[in-house]
Amino acid sequence: MKEIEIVIAQSNFLVGDVPGNLAHMIQIIDKIRDNRRAQVVVFPELALCGYPPEDLIMRRDFLQQVASALEKLAKLHRDLVLVVGYVEGSGAEIYNSAAVLHGGEKIANYRKQHLPNYRLFDEKRYFTAGEGAVVFGFQNVQFALTICEDIWSPQPSQDAKAAGADLILTLNASPFHAEKNLLRESEVKKRVAETGLPIVYCNYCNRPG
Repeated sequence: MKEIEIVIAQSNFLVGDVPGNLAHMIQIIDKIRDNRRAQVVVFPELALCGYPPEDLIMRRDFLQQVASALEKLAKLHRDLVLVVGYVEGSGAEIYNSAAVLHGGEKIANYRKQHLPNYRLFDEKRYFTAGEGAVVFGFQNVQFALTICEDIWSPQPSQDAKAAGADLILTLNASPFHAEKNLLRESEVKKRVAETGLPIVYCNYCNRPG
């Protein structure tokens, strides 16, 4: 596999503050450019709108604001591959999605397949589940995408492998509690063992900052 530098842009993003979240992303990217020679930058789940956006995503003007911010981000940083979590409106459906931006365009788009609906999670109320693996190529490496709950189930990772992936990028907004990091690590190790693929895991920060 060709050597590629991937930056995990693990940070906090404010629910509803699309302009502020976009500005924060640009600040992170500028800092990366100053200090690293990154080629791929991965942001967390629903980073552009913050998690959980809940009833905000029922507003069409909010969905348009997110779409416009995503387009602006793509045009600002054409040379990097940016993987960005966002809320996607498509006709009457709303998806928890990850966009891959490169060359000023969205070159791939993945929709979360497993929607959690327990304890603090209420995603089935808002989102339509996606279907199938999404794999994109960059510098002869095949990248697959998953989002949060997808990595806790074997099938999405197995589908990614079957689609030709060399590694999996997973975007998360997984909340923190005592020993949660051990649970995450254990589950991701299972997916690695099942598929033989490396997994890059990007979450929100567990503390402010």
